[in-house]
Amino acid sequence: METRPPKRRAPARAAETAARPDRKQAILLAAERLFAEHGYHGVSIRQIADEAGVPLALVGYYYGQKHELFHAIFEHWRHTIDERLALLAQVGELPAETQTLERVVRAFVEPVMRMRASPEGEYYAQLVARELAYRTPEADRVLSHYFDPMAHAFIDALLQACPGSDRSQAAWAYQFALGALIHHMSDRRVERLSLGANVPSDPAAQPQLVAFITAGIAAAMKAAEPVSPPTTKPSEPRRRPA
Repeated sequence: METRPPKRRAPARAAETAARPDRKQAILLAAERLFAEHGYHGVSIRQIADEAGVPLALVGYYYGQKHELFHAIFEHWRHTIDERLALLAQVGELPAETQTLERVVRAFVEPVMRMRASPEGEYYAQLVARELAYRTPEADRVLSHYFDPMAHAFIDALLQACPGSDRSQAAWAYQFALGALIHHMSDRRVERLSLGANVPSDPAAQPQLVAFITAGIAAAMKAAEPVSPPTTKPSEPRRRPA
């Protein structure tokens, strides 16, 4: 009687690979957390490997040198920038009379609020806030590459929404708006100041944040308009006493 050969079992390695967590992603998340907490120069590749639970060589295999891994974090979140620019483009396609300042501000704020509400977004928000504050050379290169083109687009939109203003005024307004947004993303003090009534980075605060930034930009752009000097009557010659 002919017997069939036993079926070959799938290699155990295939099952292990399917169950193994994404180590490349784990490295990126570990780097994001550590850079957010300690800054670019306060973290070593070995610390990142330990945090991710991977061999040291694997960090270099996936991402190269430390500055390339740092760059990869911002590339990973580039979709948030793309979303903001897409919303801004939609504002630009509206009739001129409906291209309101509030629409521009919402395009600036809403994608960031959604990102911050995600489990992973907390560390990225902290990282951006930290690097904007300390402006190390490495961070400045990355921030200039990813964020400056978007900033110019929003400054152009502010000029469109606030006729009569100039670029210097719009650039200040953008920076002030960025400060309010970044502070909301990274601040925890509001819970203490509100005696527990407010939750840090609360998405429910978005309408108030948008209203605050919109009103602030409008007031700042108006205040920056040149003021004509007051007209004065020519002084009359003094009369000598009789």
